[in-house]
Order: sequence, then C-alpha cells, then structure tokens
Amino acid sequence: MRILGIETSCDETAVALVTDGRLVAERLATQIDVHALFGGVVPEIASREHLRVLPRLFDELMAETGLRAGDLDAIAVARGPGLLGSLLVGVSFAKGLSLSTGVPLVGVNHLWAHLLAPGLVEELLFPALGLLVSGGHTHTYLVRSPVEFELLGRTLDDAAGEAFDKVAKLLNIAYPGGRFIDMLGAEGEPDTTLFPRPYVDNQSLDFSFSGLKTAVAKHIAAHPDLVLDELAGAKEVAGLSGPRRERLARVCASFNWSVAQTLKIKVERALARVGAVRSLIVAGGVAANSMVRETMAGVASAAGVRLTLPSPGLCTDNGAMIAYAGWLLTREGYSHSLDLEAVPRGHVVPLDWAVCGDKRAKE
Repeated sequence: MRILGIETSCDETAVALVTDGRLVAERLATQIDVHALFGGVVPEIASREHLRVLPRLFDELMAETGLRAGDLDAIAVARGPGLLGSLLVGVSFAKGLSLSTGVPLVGVNHLWAHLLAPGLVEELLFPALGLLVSGGHTHTYLVRSPVEFELLGRTLDDAAGEAFDKVAKLLNIAYPGGRFIDMLGAEGEPDTTLFPRPYVDNQSLDFSFSGLKTAVAKHIAAHPDLVLDELAGAKEVAGLSGPRRERLARVCASFNWSVAQTLKIKVERALARVGAVRSLIVAGGVAANSMVRETMAGVASAAGVRLTLPSPGLCTDNGAMIAYAGWLLTREGYSHSLDLEAVPRGHVVPLDWAVCGDKRAKE
C-alpha cells in the first residue's frame, strides 16, 4: 500500500510517501528562521507558510516518486492536536486530494504518530509504555497496539520542550533553543541542587514544568551576566568561550538534569503501575536531548524492557511519521470521510474512524 502523509500541525510543513511500512521519499520545509525573529511560533504566520509551500512540496514528492495522486492507496493527514489554522491547511489539502481522486482519507493523531515513528526503522513491541516529550506535550501512554493508546499522564501547563525554549529565550538564545541548551549542557557538570525536579512530590503521573521554568528565570535574573549580549544562533553559541561559556554550561547541564530526572521519576512510576510491558518508547522533539536519551536508557535497562528511540530526524515533526501511522490505520481497515475535523491543542482527538469489514474502532 502506498500512503501519502501530510504534516502541518505547527511550524514544519512536510509530506512523505510510505509503501508497505517503508519510507520511500519525503519533503520538508521548516519555518525556524521565520519564527526565530519572534522568539516562538506565530500561529498566523505559520498557517500562511504552510499554505505557501505545501503544494510545492507535494508536487516535488510526486515528481521524485513518479506517481500521480490517483496512484495512492490512502492519504493520511495530521488532524491534531496542534495549531488550528496550521492543521486546517493540511486537512483541507488532504480533503481536496481525496475528493478529486477518490483515494481514501485517514486522519492521524499527531501525538500517536510520534510514538509510532520508530516503527519505520525497527519493530515495535507491544504492550509498551510511551513517553511523548515535545514542545507542546509531555504525556505518558500505555500503548497496547498501534490503535490502542491509554493516556496515563499529561501536561498540566508548560511541556518539557516549551520549558527548554523559554529558558533559551531568557538566555537570549534563538528559537528553537533546546538544541543549544543540550549542546552547552553536555560540556558542564550539573549542579543537582540548583533547580527543582518539578511536580514529583505526589503520586500523580501528570507533568508540570512551569515551576522549573520559574526557578531558572529567578536564577538568571540574579545572575544577569548569563544573558547573552545579542540574540545567539548556532554561530554565536559556538563562538562562546571562557568563564561565561563555563557558567552557561553549568546552568544548562543543571536544567537538563532536572528535566531528565523528572521524566525518570514519572516513567518509573508509570511502569510500576501498568505492570508488564515489553518496551519503553520515547519520542518527540525532546527525545533528541542527549541527557534524556541517556536517562531513559537507564530506566529501560533497570526495568528489563527494550528502549525504543526514534532517530533524531524522526523526533521532530515530519511527514514520515504521519504516513507510517496512516499505513498502520489503513492496514487495520480504518478511514475517514470528508467530514474529518481538525482538532486544536487542548482537545481530545476522537476515535471517529469509519471501519471496513469486521474491524471495530477501540474506545
């Protein structure tokens, strides 16, 4: 089966073709440079950029693969959660293709797709505990199959990735700043007493990183020399040296440690509650963070389960994960009508598939 994947949930415009579970080709356009000027994603600008580049990316993908839209077996599109205006661009484009070609349409839960993405390169073992750590969400799931996700813990306020970007902004590091905090943090030794591990002194599986962000903000306010003189991108961060770089490295390492240890505590708590699972899947943009990856490797080893991590390229938003999730759904007989709705962040993506044959959507 040939599945087209369309991703426009935030600030990455992406399309990809997956054939029988294997990635064949993909195209991606990032908006990082556009939004860096504002220190974060501007929803209206993001929507307009998707509208501008999506048709071109689709044409390029079809030209590379030598296919026409009518040769596809299904069109998968990220329906949410995400920025509503951005989602509507992708969903509308997918509906237009489906209507004009008669190719079935299937809406994909963007969060589930992140956790399924490692299946493009290795077999996924179920049941699994899934940890999604991204800019907008920090969630844990019990994943029984590619279509059975039970939410265990969720973001109450700031997600881990959002905290990374906000801390970077406080330091005058360009958006998205998480990669620079990871890079600097790898050079320093964390002070485990400097920042708290937020929202762990309870029995909840939910996450809250607003307190950690506030603690870092107070520390930076008390040490203004940490703030870079000019907005720093890759070149400027690489050029830092001397005592200032050492102080920044210590702060970034300490922040990395607090985030990673908070995730560790919650994941270990979730593993103890769900019982036997075969794997721990960690996905999302923050899954590319070196300390998070190292910490989760230790958690998986101690629990005696296999750690499944996507490659760094599959951690961020991409079309391949949407196409792959769409292939799994189509293989199970699921599809959507043209009534498919986009679902903004903060709302639950419904299980409203149409089901072929004897398949039944699992509540």
